[in-house]
Amino acid sequence: MQLGIIGLGRMGGNIARRLMANGHSCIVYDTRKSAVDELAREGASGASDLSNFTAQLQKPRAVWIMLPAGEITENTITEISSLLQPGDILIDGGNSWFRDDIRRARMLQAKGIHFIDVGTSGGVWGLQRGYCMMIGGEHGPVEHLDPIFAALAPGMAGVPPAEGRAPGGTAERGYLHCGPAGAGHFVKMVHNGIEYGLMEAYAEGFDILRHATTAAREEEQYRLDLPEVAELWRRGSVIGSWLLDLTASALAEDPELSGYTGYVDDSGEGRWTIMAAIETGVPADVLSAALYSRFRSRGESMFANKLLSAMRHKFGGHIEPKHDG
Repeated sequence: MQLGIIGLGRMGGNIARRLMANGHSCIVYDTRKSAVDELAREGASGASDLSNFTAQLQKPRAVWIMLPAGEITENTITEISSLLQPGDILIDGGNSWFRDDIRRARMLQAKGIHFIDVGTSGGVWGLQRGYCMMIGGEHGPVEHLDPIFAALAPGMAGVPPAEGRAPGGTAERGYLHCGPAGAGHFVKMVHNGIEYGLMEAYAEGFDILRHATTAAREEEQYRLDLPEVAELWRRGSVIGSWLLDLTASALAEDPELSGYTGYVDDSGEGRWTIMAAIETGVPADVLSAALYSRFRSRGESMFANKLLSAMRHKFGGHIEPKHDG
């Protein structure tokens, strides 16, 4: 199957690579010619601009946009939609706000263009591990793209269905049609809000372990080997997870996390999750506190914040933004 991909950053480029490795063909475009050329050398068909990009796609065209949420995605959807035709499919695989999806779906529907929102989790590891995808949109276009989703997803990956769950469906293979327009990004939004909470719990826990040397009673002043504790918890512990695996890796490389300032950014989904919690009347104490902790990190350099930064870098390749101070 053929797919056009716009945006060849940390995830977009690897999405193209995973698809090509599974026998699909990709037409790729990015404003950085070097990114296009690199993938062209690996077997993709590069495009010089959006007109050239659209001309290379077979009808009905399927275009996957993998760009940061906000203005750049909005502008790209507006521009590419002017080049598409009725029956074509436009996919936003980034982290857009679900209400923007609903608005965009209505706008594109008037042109006869199908819109699909795909919350995509997997970060820089998706090429080898596969991507977990939360999908919103009309059934027909989603079903049409099933070969694409199946190739990108991790598959069963040796993990049996949850106990008590009847086998079958796509969720056990790593992707799910969650509902109409916006549903995919809504589920991904809450997924990322939970991610904030999990990361904060690990960061605070390791910060307590690190400061055990400052206990009031001398006999309780423990000097703990944090990399070894992290490695220990990876094996048989109830709190084992991929985030803990990445934490253990970061601590093994640099126990003091001296390469991080502790400035923890947020990409919007945590804020939107709290907004949804407020609007639906659902208490979200942990998720709210985790978001506020990120705000606080921008004025303080705590070990916990450094560990949060280390985890973000490990799973998503996120680089701490430069800031004054």
